[in-house]
Amino acid sequence: MQNRSSLLAKSLGVLYPIIFLFGLYITINGHNTPGGGFQGGAIISSTFIIQYIISPHEKISLYTFQRIEKLLFTCILLIPTLYVIHMYGSNNLLINQVYLIIMNVLIAIKVYCGLSIIFFRFVLFESR
Repeated sequence: MQNRSSLLAKSLGVLYPIIFLFGLYITINGHNTPGGGFQGGAIISSTFIIQYIISPHEKISLYTFQRIEKLLFTCILLIPTLYVIHMYGSNNLLINQVYLIIMNVLIAIKVYCGLSIIFFRFVLFESR
């Protein structure tokens, strides 16, 4: 991205925290309102794209993103399994809400990592 506008970069710099907080809000309130981990993660991953537009020369480690995504995938499989085994027959609403928030956050981070990897691979492929 050689013809980068400074006005675009500055305006995106202002919008960056707002978009991040909106994605966080969608993620955390996903169990009560429309939204959840996938939608929040997709919104938060747009901050990665904004970060790339603002400073494209910043070093980004895809290997770290991939390791985090694999670790989260394992957690997303293990936590519901342990939850079902531990909470079988119980009907505690507080624990259910905490479980849903934790799962939404884990899914949001996984979606953030996955969409960021996809975007960055497209950028690398297009720049060759």
